[in-house]
Amino acid sequence: MLATVEIVIPVLNEESALPFCVAELFAFIEQHSEWKWVVVIADNGSVDRTTEIAAELSETYNNLSISRLEERGRGRALKKAWSESDADVRSYMDVDLSTDIEALPELVSCIINEGYEVAVGSRLSKGSQVVNRSFKREVTSRAYNILIHLLFPFTKFKDAQCGFKAVSRKAAENLVPLVEDNAWFFDTELLLLAGNAGYAIKEIPVHWEDDPDTRVRIISTAWEDIKGLLRLRLRGRPKPPLVS
Repeated sequence: MLATVEIVIPVLNEESALPFCVAELFAFIEQHSEWKWVVVIADNGSVDRTTEIAAELSETYNNLSISRLEERGRGRALKKAWSESDADVRSYMDVDLSTDIEALPELVSCIINEGYEVAVGSRLSKGSQVVNRSFKREVTSRAYNILIHLLFPFTKFKDAQCGFKAVSRKAAENLVPLVEDNAWFFDTELLLLAGNAGYAIKEIPVHWEDDPDTRVRIISTAWEDIKGLLRLRLRGRPKPPLVS
């Protein structure tokens, strides 16, 4: 029986980018029949034609569904999609395709074939290629990851923020209910919880190209991330149960 892999695409007002992303993704996964793929468009509060376009796409492509939330928050959208899933591997990717989807099979294989509970794309691993990234974003990202290691010295992952991640069924069921953040800090909190639980995390090198139309507000997002780190550092978090 084939393992099921769910790919979540979180979207907020992405009426232009969504059709191209879905077309590229389905063209790619159709070449990889070793797993059963399902795709979920996780719409969190769009007010443009994103919801309508997602519905049209779901009629065109098999194994594509929509998860709709009125409240905004990428973390909130991922929590809902992953919590409602019964897939063996639950992953997500950004709609702008900043991370080359050629790395997707390796990401999934880390979970299914190599026994990792969490696999993440890394722009800071040896072999990664980063294109057109602004100096401001590069410095902010590196400084943030240095701060993570200063506050959590035993952390092994190098890149917490790359929008290209996968988790096993066990990791999703154990970790997602414990993640408090509903926005961009979701990624970091998930990885820190995974490390604290003793889950094996695999980082893979990726080809990553900056999207000039990114919706991320660098300064405000960085500040929210810092507050999230301080919350975890000062409060401490219980270790999730290692349920098989």
